[in-house]
Formats: sequence, structure tokens, C-alpha cells
Amino acid sequence: MSQSLQRLSVFPAFFRVRGKNVAVFGNGDEAYAKARLIANTDAQIIAYADDPQADYAAWLTEHKIETIRETFAADQVEGATLVFAATGDQALDQAIVTAARAHGIPSNAVDQPDHCDFFTPALVNRAPLAIAIGTEGAGPVLAQMIRARIAQMLSPSLGKLASLATDYRDAVERMVPRGVSRRIFWHRFFSGDVADAVDANDHSAARRAADALLSVTGKADGKIWLVGAGPGAEDLLTLRAQRVLMEADAIVYDALVPQAIVDMGRRDAERLSVGKRKNCHSKSQDEINRLLVDLGRQGKRVVRLKSGDPLVYGRAGEEMAALREAGIAYEIVPGITSAFAAAADFELPLTLRGVASSLIFTTGHDLAGKALPDWASLAISGATIAVYMGRTVAASVAERLMQAGVSPLTTVAVIENASRTDRKLFHGVLQELPALEARDDLDGPVMVIIGEAVAGANFEKSEPLSAFARTVERASIGVE
Repeated sequence: MSQSLQRLSVFPAFFRVRGKNVAVFGNGDEAYAKARLIANTDAQIIAYADDPQADYAAWLTEHKIETIRETFAADQVEGATLVFAATGDQALDQAIVTAARAHGIPSNAVDQPDHCDFFTPALVNRAPLAIAIGTEGAGPVLAQMIRARIAQMLSPSLGKLASLATDYRDAVERMVPRGVSRRIFWHRFFSGDVADAVDANDHSAARRAADALLSVTGKADGKIWLVGAGPGAEDLLTLRAQRVLMEADAIVYDALVPQAIVDMGRRDAERLSVGKRKNCHSKSQDEINRLLVDLGRQGKRVVRLKSGDPLVYGRAGEEMAALREAGIAYEIVPGITSAFAAAADFELPLTLRGVASSLIFTTGHDLAGKALPDWASLAISGATIAVYMGRTVAASVAERLMQAGVSPLTTVAVIENASRTDRKLFHGVLQELPALEARDDLDGPVMVIIGEAVAGANFEKSEPLSAFARTVERASIGVE
């Protein structure tokens, strides 16, 4: 795309409207919408509405908006800072714009881009912070969709944090040297203990943290977030996980976390891969523990990204113990565990009234030992079993469960890369599960779900395990 095509035809700007008149002409929904938008500011709204609709009239009365119940006259625009023509009558709206322009007043005719000196954006209000999204009138619905996504990403307390920053501006000017030192101060202010206290609605603690930040001469305290990256799809990441990724000085991530999720972090954040994939551990767990402690002691805010949920087979217990022993602050940010994502892909009820009232999370290795796990008896009574990392031990899982009394015809669902666009789905019965071990084409994380409730899944998009089992059997006896 050429540079000329990337240029805007408008210049984004913010008008100062505190205490100034903004005129809105019209009686219906469009005028009502513009008046509500302006009510986000401290402007003095003047509504020119000779016969406002009932809901608009009630709103004007409730909010004590000055209302002029007269038909349009050109002199009505005098003294306004902005003018909105929203009558629904194109000719009348154009006449209002013409009158405003004659007085040098910027004006906006609703749904008439050629008669607009400015466009009204979709607005994310975190006063005094404001984010405006505009499409030059081309796609208001697109702007609203983007506004909704940004609003979800930004903490509701962000405006209070920005207001607190205003209170500290003069002190920072006096006490913190310009340049790198000041940038570091404000980064810690907006992403450290001050922000955490404001988010918790503890304004006294926020001021204490801000005062401490002003007076501290050493390094700030570090903090570690143990974050669940979910099963792999970026849009299943929680809003809180997205926020802390944008605050992190460093991101420590496992091999199973997709690069697209790692890339959602701050551009200048340090990225540290620690492996942690089957038969491919670039760092031992002890080394990871020491790394997190060291980063915390450096005063860094660190996101420890784990696939799925950090508390489900994520070895978070060992990391939390190391951080507690070292006195490093940490917080858990839950993620969607792979069993739930797999069930969603299959439209599979993990519990089902009258069929399965309990759910077991396990790894295939739990069934590889000599002793049968204590929970195995629950499988016989119909519990749904979600087996993590189950491909390479599928035969022993099936054998042990059948020995324990689970029917060989119990339905199973198998998925590789749950939630992702490259996922693969399979279905069958327990006695067919051993064929899974021969599937060398499955190199991603595999989830196996076993139980009577699995029969209620939607198998329209999955492949029968029996098809591959027959292929393996024919190959073993030399049949082409």
C-alpha cells in the first residue's frame, strides 16, 4: 500500500468544551444520541427541540439540559463552540451547518459526511483519559466494535489512576530528573503498586505507594504473575491476562504457549523461553524457579505464561513455594484449562444429569504405574475422565480402566490442539484407544476424554478412531 493511501483525510483532535455551549438541533433519536455523547463532558448543552420525542424530553428534563422549544433560526447558533444538526431533515440540517459556518463554528450534520467539519468518534471514557475511534464516517459500526474491544481491555479504574497522576505531576517535576528516571517513575506508577491499589479501590494505599515511589532511591519491588495462557486460541485469553501482559517487564513462557500469545505482551518486554515440553525441557523446574526469583529481586514485573491454567498440571505449586520463600510478591491469573476447551470443541457435556455427576482431571501417567489410582472406582460409576498428555500412554490407560471394570464400549473423544484452528478431533470407544499411540502425526498436546457423558458429544467434525485402528491392523499383517 502506498504512503498516500495510508494518510487520513481528517486530523484527530480534542476540543476544549468545559463551560462552553454546544448546540444540538433535533427532536429524535439522533439528537438524543448526540446529546448523550456530549454529556460525557463538562460542556453546556443547549437542545434546540421544538417537539422532542418522549424519551428524549424526559432525559433533557432529568439532566436539567437547557431546551429551546422553537423551530430553527440562523441566529440560534451564535455563541456555540460546536453545532450538531440532527433533525433527520437533510435540507434543514444543511441549513443549520451553513449558519454555523457563517459564524466560523465547526458543525456536524448527522449521516451527511460532506456537510461535516468534524466527525463524532466512538468514545472510550476513562476520564480524564479518553480514547476516540473514528472511521471518517465510513464505518460507524466498525468503530463501535473496536470501542467495545478497547473498553474490555482497559481497567475501569484507569481514569482514577490518571487523575491521581495529575495530583503528582508537580511533585514529579520537582523531585524526579527528566529523561530515563522520569520515564521509569511513570511506568512504575501506572503499572506497579499504585495501579494495583487504585484497581482495588484503596485510594489511601495508592497515595502511600505513590509517595513511596517518589522517595525510593533503590530498586522497586518486583512482582510475578502466574498466568494461564489458555489452550492456545488468542481470543480465549482472559482480559486480566491481556492487561498484565501489557504491564510486564519480562515474559517467561513455556513451549506450548503459542507465539501469537507471547507477542501480545509489551513490545519492549524481555522474552524468555523456558521450554517445558514433553521430552524437550530447555530448563529444569529448579532453574525456572531460580529465574523467577532472580527477576523478582531485580524489581521486575514478570508474567510467567503457562499453557492452560497454571494450577492444573502447570507445576505452579513449586514456583509459588519458591517465590514465597524468597519473599517475592506474586498473583495467580487463571486460564481456561485444555479439558474445557476440548469439551467445547466437541460440544461435549462433561457432566450430565443422571449420567455423570463428577469429573476427574488426570494425566495418562497416573494410570501407568502398578497401583490403580484411588479415583479409578469413580470411573466405573460413570464419572467423566479428562486425561492430559494421554497419547503416548493411551494403551496403558485403556487397559487399566478396562481391568478396573470400565466397559470397553465406553465412548472416548480425543483432540489435538484444542481450541486452535489446526485442531484434530477423533472419536471412538475405549477398546480402540490404544491405536492412538501409533499416531506419529499428532505432535501437539492431546486431550483424551472418557465416559458415558461423552456419547452426548457432536461427532460430525471428528474422525473415527476405528479407521486408523484398521489401518494399523492391516499394516501389521502386511495387507496393502
